Amino acid sequence: MRVLGIDPGTATTGYGVVEEHGDRIVALSYGVITTPTCWELARRLQEIYRQLRALLHEWQPESAAVEEIFFNKNTRTALAVGQARGVVLLALADANVPIHEYKPSTVKEAVTGYGAASKGQMQLMVQHLLGLSQIPDPDDAADALALAICDLHFSRWRALSVLSSGGL
Repeated sequence: MRVLGIDPGTATTGYGVVEEHGDRIVALSYGVITTPTCWELARRLQEIYRQLRALLHEWQPESAAVEEIFFNKNTRTALAVGQARGVVLLALADANVPIHEYKPSTVKEAVTGYGAASKGQMQLMVQHLLGLSQIPDPDDAADALALAICDLHFSRWRALSVLSSGGL
């Protein structure tokens, strides 16, 4: 199964594509979509949409994992992330890719076994699980890979749930 993980943001949107190969998870691609801060918001959102559509066309994921918005004290940042997140959801829906949304604590627990893991612990575990020679950089790409890994774990549970309910 091929999964695209996305960590939305207006300035930087992280992405990571992973695939299961037997009992291994392999990173096929990861990086960031960046937009210049001098661009007006509408143009930045359009660029995120265009680049994400190109990634979807190139990698043809069977599923997508998107981080839920984490509200902190900076409502302006939360609003900008929410707008980028909306564009991401639109691009995925336009491509008919099933979308699964995860809270940061859920991703941490799925990847490290501990829902309050530090960013460093997450990055090390992503490196380990994917057999990478170094920690994925930048942070947004590492977070996107963690989202994709999380979705792979949950896809197994979803499949077992369908089997146990007599869906097949």
